[in-house]
Amino acid sequence: MLVLAGAPIGRLADASPRLREALETADVIAAEDTRRLRRLAAELGVTLTARVVSYFDANEEARSGELLAALREGRTVVVITDAGMPGISDPGYRLVRLAVAEGVPVTAVPGPSAVTTALAVSGLPCDRFCFEGFLPRKPGERARRLAALAGEERTMVFFEAPHRLRACLEAMVEAFGPDRPAVACRELTKVYEEVRRGTLAELLSWASGEVRGEITLVVAGRAPEDAAPPDMAELIAEVARREAAGVPRKDAIAEVARSAGVPKRDLYNAIHGR
Repeated sequence: MLVLAGAPIGRLADASPRLREALETADVIAAEDTRRLRRLAAELGVTLTARVVSYFDANEEARSGELLAALREGRTVVVITDAGMPGISDPGYRLVRLAVAEGVPVTAVPGPSAVTTALAVSGLPCDRFCFEGFLPRKPGERARRLAALAGEERTMVFFEAPHRLRACLEAMVEAFGPDRPAVACRELTKVYEEVRRGTLAELLSWASGEVRGEITLVVAGRAPEDAAPPDMAELIAEVARREAAGVPRKDAIAEVARSAGVPKRDLYNAIHGR
């Protein structure tokens, strides 16, 4: 069985009894950081008898085959990341896909999540939301991703590194406008937890100083009453940009139409002059 183990995102007290049990009974533990795992186990009073291997971004693809082999042999493999749930902006997805394809049972030990924790404390609508993870590092790619989200009406959740926070908020102000409500959650559940609420412009001003720690951004979606008719010329230009980047035209049309909330056929007809 493959077990995805949710790890505390801050406070050790958030670790569940099931997490302790999973670590104690595993045959193999694939950890994003083996030193952190051993420190967590020691703090939980857990004696590790499993074979411990590293499993992080750089070796995820290669290591997944090895872990799948252990699953085929009937072993219990536990995947644990530094914090939160494996597969959510962390290693785990590839192995889950392989296990599912092989018919290997996959289960999870639920744990804290920065995504839902930030959403819950944000005070922004959370009945419908979307998780965007980390935005692209390159300014052009980041701007294009945010432009595609400009019409999104659901609350959006992002992760960001502190050294890129200012550039990220500048791009959001450009894409969503300075008055869009947003919340920056820093070091959730930890000693120096901080929740900053305001507009994107206000958060940008705050981020001009030194900001440290793990950052989760929650941004309000566009209010339906603010929705303006789509600029078809701009949508056509966006399709052309994606085509130039190597995206097939059919896929580019579908992506742009979905993000703008217009029928694919309308955008297709506009592109082909019908």
